[in-house]
Amino acid sequence: MKKNKSKANTAAEKEFVFEFKAGKHNCVLKVPLQFPVQENISDLHGRLMLLHKIPCYIENELKTSLSAFIERETILDYDREAELALQRLTAGDVDVNQLTNAWTRSYVETTLEHARPEEPSWDEDFADVYHELIHSPASDTLLNLEHNYFVSISELISERDMEIKKLQERQAAEMDKVMHELGNTLSDQDVNAVASQHFDAQQVLENKWASELKQVTGIQKQEYQEWVIKLHQDLQKSTNSSQINEEIKVQPSQLSELADSGARMFEEQPQLEESFTIHLGAQLKTMHNLRLVRADVLDFCKHRRHGSGGAKLRRLQTALSLYSSSLCGLVLLVDNRVNSYSGIKRDFATVAKECTDFHFHCLEGQLEEVQQVVLYARAQRSSKQKEQPEIPRNGCDDKSKNVERNPSNILPGEFYISRHSNLSEVHVVFHLCVDDNVRSGNITARDPAIMGLRNILKVCCTHDITTVTVPLLLVHDMSEEMTIPWCLKRAELVFKCVKGFMMEMASWDGGISRTVQFLVPKSISEEMFYQLSNMLPQIFRVSSTLTLTSKH
Repeated sequence: MKKNKSKANTAAEKEFVFEFKAGKHNCVLKVPLQFPVQENISDLHGRLMLLHKIPCYIENELKTSLSAFIERETILDYDREAELALQRLTAGDVDVNQLTNAWTRSYVETTLEHARPEEPSWDEDFADVYHELIHSPASDTLLNLEHNYFVSISELISERDMEIKKLQERQAAEMDKVMHELGNTLSDQDVNAVASQHFDAQQVLENKWASELKQVTGIQKQEYQEWVIKLHQDLQKSTNSSQINEEIKVQPSQLSELADSGARMFEEQPQLEESFTIHLGAQLKTMHNLRLVRADVLDFCKHRRHGSGGAKLRRLQTALSLYSSSLCGLVLLVDNRVNSYSGIKRDFATVAKECTDFHFHCLEGQLEEVQQVVLYARAQRSSKQKEQPEIPRNGCDDKSKNVERNPSNILPGEFYISRHSNLSEVHVVFHLCVDDNVRSGNITARDPAIMGLRNILKVCCTHDITTVTVPLLLVHDMSEEMTIPWCLKRAELVFKCVKGFMMEMASWDGGISRTVQFLVPKSISEEMFYQLSNMLPQIFRVSSTLTLTSKH
């Protein structure tokens, strides 16, 4: 009862009067309303029409009158409250200083011009400074410094590999001696003990080198960032900037051709490449570049210790476009586990560790963040499925059981992204999950791997990735079952699907010119490569062709 009384005291009841004619009769509708009105006017109007059986031709007039009455009475209540507040202020019942402070605080918090500017983070400051320096005469010095750091890390990795190799050779010799004595003076338990000691010793050595590499890369990253900031500050403060620029220009180039032609031929494997120009679109046609390349997928990531002039130019182009709207992406086919311990993931992680990333987190740190996101997404998805249970479709039982066994795994067709500034020609890597089904010859356009490619291209459109490298056959290595008919059928499927996805791009990004590189494994023969290069213009209806077939 007390609660109702308090509500009655704070709310004011007013009577709404509405007069209308129903035939020859003059009718009057009187409805008490509680102010302030908390209900929706449309809902209140509908209830009045229904309860009082008001004719439909009065509906609009009633709604207009009701809205005007509520608005008028609400304004009168506000004016009355304002008059009372001014009377209390005049009588001295309200502290003027406290009131002005409250008004000032509310105004500052709700007005944009008084809002506090966002404090720039260190990463944002460094990104702006680096972008400015890399487009200045200091770019050559930055690349030289990065290359020197790369050489030191490579030497450290070579020492690690040599030490691990010596340990393994020594352990193999010890194990051979133990196996010769097995059954004479030693038992199976002794052999197991020796094997356990070897494993522990190898783990200790690998952990020692991993810790040392982590420490060295951390020091390099800190030194590099501090040096870049200091150089930028010196250029900003110096009155004789031309002298500093001259000093920057005369820095010795560590990326020059230090190796002879034989060494370059040893490092750079033969590569076949053909480029095409296409125009896609129904009404407004957009020009795109297509490139068919025979190479290893990691060739786009590796740095060369003694690089040629072309390698330096590629590295410079990658650095110039790091903070731009022309990023380069690469699709890497991986299994359903988010780690870097096996297969192509391990090889990619090895390449990523060969050079310190001065702009982004290391690969392991990014993968840890991805695992947390995957676990959160799985938890959200499972909670929704419990609230709205659905009958599983055919073929989905195994996938759902796999996710239930390990919720940190991803499904075929899903992908996660890693960002890099230390790779040769790539800024963004799409880790696309595929299963053994891609090695069969019966996949369709609705296969998860194909739909994953579509989603990747959509991400490229929304995140300024204008160059993307796609494995044409959806495999990185060839096997016996991948015959010539298999390759032609798979290439035709991927070509047609990618063409359809590229035509969709016009609705995704408004029709921006892009470059799509189709990558085939190195084990593909030249004859097979040229068959694929002849198929591409037939499917895409190429308007012009630029052939760049090169052998290094």
